[in-house]
Amino acid sequence: MKITDVTLYVSAVRRSQYPDDNLPEFLLVGRSNVGKSSFINAIVNRKNIARISSRPGKTQHLNFYRVNKSFYLVDVPGYGYASVDKKTQHKFGMMIEEYLQKRDELKRVFMLIDFRHKPTEDDLLMYNFLKYYNIPVTIVLTKEDKVGSSKKDRNLKIIKDTLDLVIGDNIVLFSSITKLGRNEILQQIDDLIVETI
Repeated sequence: MKITDVTLYVSAVRRSQYPDDNLPEFLLVGRSNVGKSSFINAIVNRKNIARISSRPGKTQHLNFYRVNKSFYLVDVPGYGYASVDKKTQHKFGMMIEEYLQKRDELKRVFMLIDFRHKPTEDDLLMYNFLKYYNIPVTIVLTKEDKVGSSKKDRNLKIIKDTLDLVIGDNIVLFSSITKLGRNEILQQIDDLIVETI
């Protein structure tokens, strides 16, 4: 897939603001510092379509990035960031839950986890939350380039054992620096778009 057109189409906080053009959507979830903005920029091959902040927890809406006028990448607020107060965390949770419950256009979730670390309790909660809604998930292990070759197999095993993936879910190793995993992600999106047509 060649990316020719990308735009931040809308930042939404409620259903009435979601796009109404029925294009397939792919949701991105992950901890606040896991590299979602870098993931988006690498996937769409743009330097700063998604703003990378030195202050985790900056995304406070559902950001719908329209790609090639054929699908959306939907970025949601990161979870697990301590400086966001409980009331705001709850609001984020309600916003994401409303999206998951009501959005027929959602085809798959890309759940980003830092390859350097064991999944956190928040990661487990999010994965189980997505499974409650029977949503297919691809686990994207970010920052692969920061893990030495001697640790890769061990880290992968720890992550697989911790998450206990259901059949149909898969794992992609990803680096926004080397672009490892980019083509695999785009192929998944492409296959699901074709199924939708």
